[in-house]
Amino acid sequence: MPMLNGVLETALYVADMARARTFFEGVMGLSPFNADHRFTAYDAGASTVLLLFRHGETLETVVLPDEMGTIPPHDGSGRVHLAFAIAARELAAWEGQLEEHGIAIEGRTHWPRGGESLYFRDPDGHLLELATPGVWPTY
Repeated sequence: MPMLNGVLETALYVADMARARTFFEGVMGLSPFNADHRFTAYDAGASTVLLLFRHGETLETVVLPDEMGTIPPHDGSGRVHLAFAIAARELAAWEGQLEEHGIAIEGRTHWPRGGESLYFRDPDGHLLELATPGVWPTY
């Protein structure tokens, strides 16, 4: 069986790109490294990219310049879940950051392996999680 090296990209679909960027840059502290009217790409740490796409902007094949290739259509809907890995020592600082921005913590879980998770929502209703080591056997 060929090996996988990990998840490289995760995509969220948003209704309002400016509102989503305000949240992910202002609250989550991410910096975009590529963006246009239909998407924004962020370094989400550990060689992971978080992609934000505006709903309906990826329904057609994208033809890249200079014969680089094509990207097939894709889209998503509904409130999805995404977890960010954080160090345990950063948990209290993240709680303060969320509180400072008026973001309600909807849930907290203390996992049997010692990890802890905080759950909250982005402006599109996606469930975001901040998870410390000890959540999964692999993390």
